Amino acid sequence: MPSNKSVSDAPITQFINCRILRDHTIQREDLWVREGKILDPEKLFFDEQGFADQRIDCNNKIIAPGFIDVQINGGYGVDFSQASSDISGGVSLVGKKILEHGVTSFCPTLVTSPPSVYHQVIPQIKVQNGGPHGAGVIGVHLEGPFISEEKRGAHPPKFLRSFKAGGVADLMETYGPLDNVAVVTLAPELENSGPVIQELARRGITVSVGHSMADLSQAEEAVIQGASFITHLFNAMLPFHHRDPGVVGLLTSEKVSQGRRVFYGMIADGIHTHPAALRIAHRAHPAGLVLVTDAVTAMGLPAGRHTLGQQEIDIQGLHAYVAGLFPLPLPTCLLPTYPSDYMCAVSVTVCTVNTGTNTLSGSIATMDMCVRHFRQATGCSVEDALEAASLRPAELLRLNHRKGTLDFNTDADFVVLDDALVVQETYIAGEQVWNK
Repeated sequence: MPSNKSVSDAPITQFINCRILRDHTIQREDLWVREGKILDPEKLFFDEQGFADQRIDCNNKIIAPGFIDVQINGGYGVDFSQASSDISGGVSLVGKKILEHGVTSFCPTLVTSPPSVYHQVIPQIKVQNGGPHGAGVIGVHLEGPFISEEKRGAHPPKFLRSFKAGGVADLMETYGPLDNVAVVTLAPELENSGPVIQELARRGITVSVGHSMADLSQAEEAVIQGASFITHLFNAMLPFHHRDPGVVGLLTSEKVSQGRRVFYGMIADGIHTHPAALRIAHRAHPAGLVLVTDAVTAMGLPAGRHTLGQQEIDIQGLHAYVAGLFPLPLPTCLLPTYPSDYMCAVSVTVCTVNTGTNTLSGSIATMDMCVRHFRQATGCSVEDALEAASLRPAELLRLNHRKGTLDFNTDADFVVLDDALVVQETYIAGEQVWNK
């Protein structure tokens, strides 16, 4: 038990025979935990004369900060953009399931939806700490509806909105109260977006540039006004061009003032972003790279038809596409010109043929998969790969004083991995919440 000089009677756990990620380096060191926080052993020994009540042998495994997913649309049959009868229950289910993938905190993400959905769903997703019940909820990520129609991707066009009322008023009318909101993705080229970015930043909400036709100057102006993130870099934005690199140019922009950093999300699922593009981004701006899953309802489920917000998507292998339907006259439908795997629903005069589309609509990747693929594709260090899923998102959301790191006095949210970066155990507040 702790000595009389100890500041607390709470039990102390010492993780031994481990390699921990601290100060950007994996180092052989024990990890000490008490009351859900990382302890400084020197202060424990010399100031409190305390010692461990429990020792856990990690068998030479790696201990890294818990992963943080700032863009996840749902999973395991749950769609955060659906106004269901049990919204909080759906969030809890996903939060519980992603523990096995090392995620200890996340931002449930809503794609473009009608105002009625936002007004019903947002108040039901409460910011809360994680624990055995599941990963903690940092806040909601609102991706849309204030985005470019040309770069809407999988977002339904009929629900897109502009800032026609002057900006902030449109925001409040569409979303309602913003108390539970952590991130808003918008297209900065929309008229009157400037006051919106400034107001969101003033409230401490992270503003992300995404689904946008913005050129570099428009993107730079958004950063000057308070934006600090880019939603899934390279996807749903103008392609890089040597005369105007567009939003991608923010990675090396000289207009970003000293002391400010632009972060960018990367979907490292092997589908959304070519390995060469991953390497280019990481080598250009490694300290800004934030791994996101952009996972949809079908994560953890078999292939087939699922939902993403107000529309349907098809899962084919590891790909998620916007579903596509078009009607054909009955005689045309009966012609033997379509593959046998097309679904055909025959009525009296018309057949609806599911042709699908080639529009990607999120992923079904898990965060640990993204970490491993990112490491393999870029050849980056193990430290960089792990920090892209932990420290960088914590820095983006200004939470790195307590999450995304194993510094002393921070939350004891961490993941135990083998050398192949496969998750073995997940801990929140020093308590084991998942074990392989």
